[in-house]
Amino acid sequence: MRHPRNEGRQQFRGSQLKYETLRRQKDTLRIIFENLPVGVMVADADGKLLFFNAAAEKILGGSATKANPAEWGGAYGWYLPDQNTLLVAEQLPLARAIRGEEFSDELIFVRSPQQPSGVFISVSGRAVRSVMGLTGGVVIFHDATEQQRSLQTNVLLTHDKQGVIQYVNPAFESITGYSREEVLGKTPRILNSGRQDAGFYRQLWSQIVAGRPFQGTFVNRKKTGEPYWVEQTITPIHDEAGNLTYFFSVTHDVTELRKSQEQDMQLRLAREVQQRFYAAPPTMPGFDVAAAAYPAVETGGDYFDFIAMPGGGLAIAVGDVEGHGFGSALVMALTRAYLRSFAAMGLELEQILAQVNRMLVKDLRDGCFVTLILAGLDLQTNALSYASAGHVSGYVLRQSGEVECVLDSTGPPLGLFPESKFFRRPPVTLHPGEVVVLLTDGLTESAAPDGTEFGAERVLQYIRAHREKSAQQLVEGLQQEARAFCANALQDDDITLVVLKVKQEPSR
Repeated sequence: MRHPRNEGRQQFRGSQLKYETLRRQKDTLRIIFENLPVGVMVADADGKLLFFNAAAEKILGGSATKANPAEWGGAYGWYLPDQNTLLVAEQLPLARAIRGEEFSDELIFVRSPQQPSGVFISVSGRAVRSVMGLTGGVVIFHDATEQQRSLQTNVLLTHDKQGVIQYVNPAFESITGYSREEVLGKTPRILNSGRQDAGFYRQLWSQIVAGRPFQGTFVNRKKTGEPYWVEQTITPIHDEAGNLTYFFSVTHDVTELRKSQEQDMQLRLAREVQQRFYAAPPTMPGFDVAAAAYPAVETGGDYFDFIAMPGGGLAIAVGDVEGHGFGSALVMALTRAYLRSFAAMGLELEQILAQVNRMLVKDLRDGCFVTLILAGLDLQTNALSYASAGHVSGYVLRQSGEVECVLDSTGPPLGLFPESKFFRRPPVTLHPGEVVVLLTDGLTESAAPDGTEFGAERVLQYIRAHREKSAQQLVEGLQQEARAFCANALQDDDITLVVLKVKQEPSR
């Protein structure tokens, strides 16, 4: 016979075990809800909030409110998708769930002091029921802002099996310039740009009529006649019986993307042109020579070259084509070809510039020009002479670091006036320890965040402080110094440098 006291203890322990089990299950459920990436709100039948997870706080921009259910709309700033109509208490998702409604993926706009710019949320809700009946409601929601913004910018269009337009959204009107009234009842042919032939459209039509979706990128035309690139998906829509009923088209304007891709392609081509024509610095007894061009984000037309002259001398050219992009790179290649051709004829420096100028005047568009410094080095006497067509100054520094000679401009830029005159400066004899630096304005005009330019004086200061280094180290160090000065901001112009160090006296 069981003792009543023992039975009571067993029942108590059983109740404790059930309670602990329920508590652990409840805690586990709370942990799961708390860590869900979607917002979760739970309320009892009286509208008292029982649960409000971290994702809900993040999406809505605030914590649970103690306001009465009738005040939730104002407390959270819940609106219809038009972003203007405030939801009344009965329309709020949680209130509807508490009443026993079930709904999925309804769009709501939320704007509050915590979310002043507003967010779109996609909400689903249902009632919470127990053996006692309806005990509350739960809603689950996620941020749908990006998806909604994308839909608002996409052109939506439907047309029937004959191609007659039945619906267009506001984005269609905004992008194409046609009003809804102008296109309803017409066909998408009004957007035909003529860039695609009839075969393209026959293939498109046969594909969608056969029930297969179409995806493609092509050119349409706005009401103004302006062409624009689109990325379009056309989906055939069938009824419950499987019959084709209409077509749904989603179009995204990708004109800017295509322009960007075209610019990127031109940039790559321009850099290939530049790199292909850069000459390697020569190896010469008694001299240490280095050169480099550091391309900008948007490639320009910087140029350097080393040309063997008739009679055994060396010509050093550093140039800068006005503008950026593939066109400037082509002008640079043209300038290089002319320069080498006339240099091979044994002309003087100023005569070479005059001939190159006449050719460029014929070839270049109005307003396009080239600045260039052309230095000639006599390898027997170490005599350096030069002529400059509107180019930024170069420098000759003594072994002490003092500036011995400024290689300033001796004529206008190339390509502007057919009869421009150019002059050659008298030669200066180079001695051991002296440094010659030729550059483009991409270095001197490199700007710090406050707008201050790197300038020529900083170039000279760097060379003075590091003149014991090799020519290559000076080139690399100057570029690094300029980039640090600019706080490594995007480089908007090419930086080109040629450094020549004299190591010994001339051979005779």
